[in-house]
Amino acid sequence: MARLKSELRVQAWLRRAGGLGLMAAVVRKGEPESGTVILKINRHAAGCEVYSPATDPNGASAWLRAFPKGPASEVEADAYLQRQTKYDPDLWVLEIEDPKGLFVLEEPILKA
Repeated sequence: MARLKSELRVQAWLRRAGGLGLMAAVVRKGEPESGTVILKINRHAAGCEVYSPATDPNGASAWLRAFPKGPASEVEADAYLQRQTKYDPDLWVLEIEDPKGLFVLEEPILKA
């Protein structure tokens, strides 16, 4: 099965966030064709959620939480993302400002 280019997936998430009235920005631009895209959802007072793409046991798309115990502070989330970009120079980071909790991922979130 053909995989959607990273740049197109990011554009779709930007449009989706904008359609919900949310601010979203590409914090780090990665490799346009196949770079991994990490989502940082900033819920402000409720903390930040960071998600990495994964595959479930059946081969379907899913997400993994960077902080499985719950939202992290923005400082912790940014430090995590900084470490990840050192491991993967092709990485994309998309941040969505969502203080009201409107943005929901379509794919399931796997348990750690």
